[in-house]
Amino acid sequence: MRTPTPMIVGIVLGPCGLVLNLTSTLAPTWRDLSNIPHKAFDVIQHQGLWDICDESQSRRETQCGIQDDLQYFSQQPVQVAKGLMPASLAVTVLGLVVASLGVRCWQEVPHYLLAGLGGLTLFISGLLSLIAVSWYNYELYRLPFTAGSTLVVGYCLVLGYLGSCLEIIGGISLTISFGHCCKERKMKKAASSVNYSYPPSRQEGSTTAAAISPTTGGRDFQLDNGSPMPRSYTNSLDVLEDETVSYRSRLPCDSDV
Repeated sequence: MRTPTPMIVGIVLGPCGLVLNLTSTLAPTWRDLSNIPHKAFDVIQHQGLWDICDESQSRRETQCGIQDDLQYFSQQPVQVAKGLMPASLAVTVLGLVVASLGVRCWQEVPHYLLAGLGGLTLFISGLLSLIAVSWYNYELYRLPFTAGSTLVVGYCLVLGYLGSCLEIIGGISLTISFGHCCKERKMKKAASSVNYSYPPSRQEGSTTAAAISPTTGGRDFQLDNGSPMPRSYTNSLDVLEDETVSYRSRLPCDSDV
């Protein structure tokens, strides 16, 4: 059996979303600061969920582990993103494992229920990462940063949005398998409700025979050796009654001579 198209879409988009969200979680580029006072003009500061790095454009050097003087990591959107993004990654891996067992490309018939559950798990993981990225983006300019510097969105937010959307679309594609699962159950239920009993049971056969076999005076016919006469169905009506023609003799009798 050919693997359904929604399953293929879901099993392809799921890993793509996982890679994008993993990159977004680990890379320290959720937002960028440039033109920072008291620093070189070509220095760009990258702020992520776990680290802060300064990159020098002219020397092509990157220095990480910059001290957080403005309490950036203690802000609520950053703390929430630290919890939701790893949770989303873990749920995505679980969803991909369940979906792979449901799709079962190496077998003839897929397991629609497992595929649907895997899609639902992927959908939840996409929502978790989307909540984290959206909240951070909403509070982007409210988070503390050095006054006088230029603040721009980092590429990790873009990757987070893309990864979340891919996981949500893949999860929805896999949840279509629930429809096939419901159809299979309805067909099995309809097949089990129809009972075919052939050949008929001995009790049913004796009852039918007793209903159609005649008796004479409450006694059955018997052969000379004492065995019962084979029973047969007889019609009490004379079907040739209207077809009987009586011919009267037209010859003269002796008394008429």
